[in-house]
Amino acid sequence: MMTASQEDYLKSIYILILHKNEARVTDIADYLQVRALKSLKELGLVDYETYGEIKLTEKGKEEATNIIKKHNVLKAFLIQILNVNNETAEEEAKKMKHAISEDTVNKFSDYIKSIIKVDELKCNYSPENERCQNCIKLKKKK
Repeated sequence: MMTASQEDYLKSIYILILHKNEARVTDIADYLQVRALKSLKELGLVDYETYGEIKLTEKGKEEATNIIKKHNVLKAFLIQILNVNNETAEEEAKKMKHAISEDTVNKFSDYIKSIIKVDELKCNYSPENERCQNCIKLKKKK
């Protein structure tokens, strides 16, 4: 089964061959980059000029932060609750974050907090904070 990224590459190669009779690595990269940047700009997530600096809008920063939080919460759940190894958890969190809602991620986070009893940690626990993840591992061993 192909990943979404592999499907995008395959589709891009096909389109370039249709229009140019060939597809080179640089053509594919340019095509994908321009397409991705245009769609991000249309969504109001980035500002850029052709060949200029790319900047995140406030909405873009917020969305990027949410994506990172979603990934980190899922990874923390896999490691802390299910005892999945770090490498596997990283790969699976990458895939899972595209398939679940913000509400579900919040429920994962709440579940982690209820199982680990973060109130006993006397800190501002955050499942995406690496220091907190290490703290939890020490607490679970005791």
